[in-house]
Amino acid sequence: MNKGETNLWTGVSDEARNGLTARDYKAGSLAQRVAHSGIDAGELVVAARSKPEIKRVWIPGVEIFSRTIHPQRHRGAFGEFVRRDEGALAKIGFWPKQWSAARMFAYSAKGFHVHPPSIPPDTTAEKWLRRLFVFRPQNYSLRRYDDEQWDVMFFLQGRAEMILCDVRAGLSKRIMRFFVDGDNHRSSNNVGLVIPPGVAHAIRAEGSEDVLMVYGTSTIFTPEFEGRIASEIETAELPKSWQKFLSL
Repeated sequence: MNKGETNLWTGVSDEARNGLTARDYKAGSLAQRVAHSGIDAGELVVAARSKPEIKRVWIPGVEIFSRTIHPQRHRGAFGEFVRRDEGALAKIGFWPKQWSAARMFAYSAKGFHVHPPSIPPDTTAEKWLRRLFVFRPQNYSLRRYDDEQWDVMFFLQGRAEMILCDVRAGLSKRIMRFFVDGDNHRSSNNVGLVIPPGVAHAIRAEGSEDVLMVYGTSTIFTPEFEGRIASEIETAELPKSWQKFLSL
């Protein structure tokens, strides 16, 4: 812009100029990016170890841990998921009772959905969850893995956007938004992810590639544990002309 020039847009019509908005290219703080625009999963893993401010936005009970993918020239790649007696799952005492696989077509999404926390009968949800995740977060033996669904997820192919939202009674609402790479995209974003019950989660396939994932659950599949929130994106409605014809 030349000195003294106050308006770059004098050369466009009033109608167009009135509709203009400027994009904000500021990256924002770490906390802002985690809760709003999103962050690479690899950066989250590093922040959990080295940046105290991440505690303000990290959802209690969520675990994100690095995985190493080893290229095998002319053949493909190899990567471990998790070991029962080592690493993140050993630390928190969680080993799945069921393993499953899922494929998400490119440009599709899942969720939001949430699994209900199990609350002992002699206390309130607020008191129990605060005891579990605020006052005694390292006492993993208190967790009721047999009675509530915890998820651990791994991505084999594609790139995915994860959005987590804490909706547990008595805990602050926190949002974590981050991006995970499948094993076929070797990077620091190859991670495993643990999601506690009471944390609503959604997944979007990013880009033109199908997403393949494997996930373990602390309980076997129980339909009653599957609560859906704003999940209409999963339903592909028939064209209105088809619906009209079928209703005749």
